[in-house]
Amino acid sequence: MADLSPQELRVLAAVADSGGFSAAGASLGLSQSAVSHSVRGSEAKVGAVLFERGRGGASPTPAGERAVALGRRILRMYEVLGAEARGAGRDTVAGVLRIAAFRSAALHLLPPALERLTARHPGIRPEVRVVRELGAGTAGEVAAGRADLAIATLNAGGGGAGGGVGGAGGATGSVPAGAAAPGRLLTGVLREEAYALVHPAGHPDPRSLPLLDWDENCGSYTRDWWRAQDWIPRATVKAEDDGMVLTMVGRGLGMAILPELSLREATDAVDITGLGPSGPVRHVGYVTAPESASTLAVRALIRELRSEAG
Repeated sequence: MADLSPQELRVLAAVADSGGFSAAGASLGLSQSAVSHSVRGSEAKVGAVLFERGRGGASPTPAGERAVALGRRILRMYEVLGAEARGAGRDTVAGVLRIAAFRSAALHLLPPALERLTARHPGIRPEVRVVRELGAGTAGEVAAGRADLAIATLNAGGGGAGGGVGGAGGATGSVPAGAAAPGRLLTGVLREEAYALVHPAGHPDPRSLPLLDWDENCGSYTRDWWRAQDWIPRATVKAEDDGMVLTMVGRGLGMAILPELSLREATDAVDITGLGPSGPVRHVGYVTAPESASTLAVRALIRELRSEAG
């Protein structure tokens, strides 16, 4: 099989991102026919159809999704090659560092780590994207080649029957801790967090209140724990994120079960009660691709994240 050139990989990524040959050509400064010719050539080299063509544009086939994801990661290695070479043997590194994180990690876990990182390496330019932990979640950004490192909820078990908490069903973007994540990614645990019951301050019977929840709080690895608790009702209110849940609890609208990072935003309007040694826990960690794990910038960020986690 002939190798795909960097330009061919850029074309594949542009078509996937834009959803069509014309739009991809416009973003790359190429004609539609040039893009079409490049894609056909790539398909011939790979030996698979990479895009479904239609009146609505072009969408990646399963083979195309995989090819585009790997292509983005290969192109990323081209981008960082110069910085890696210049930083070899020197205690410095420069360039863009792309990070995906869920909301509470982006608010509370990343900032101090990035502050130290950029103080030590002023040439690093972090780009942080907040991604909901639904579907592929933050780990999916790494697998797709859109992030160099992700902060993710790792499926590491713990508590009575698993890590995290799962209130109303649905899948999250959690990945196995200390193992290969989807797309053969690498993971490492940064912190273990216990969940706690949060309720309006001074309420005499918080367990009688309706349950407030949000979609990202639906980790399948805690459903057994959740279902075993006969005092927890089905969620009657769904909020956009954990910050909204905490605000609604403070307004007296119900109770919730939240992890430690989310509770850092708690005010005097709420009380927090532990769930005991059998309560659920979650593991928060990093996810990166094998090729990114050896780069200077990612290694430096992992060191700062581990330092922040204690």
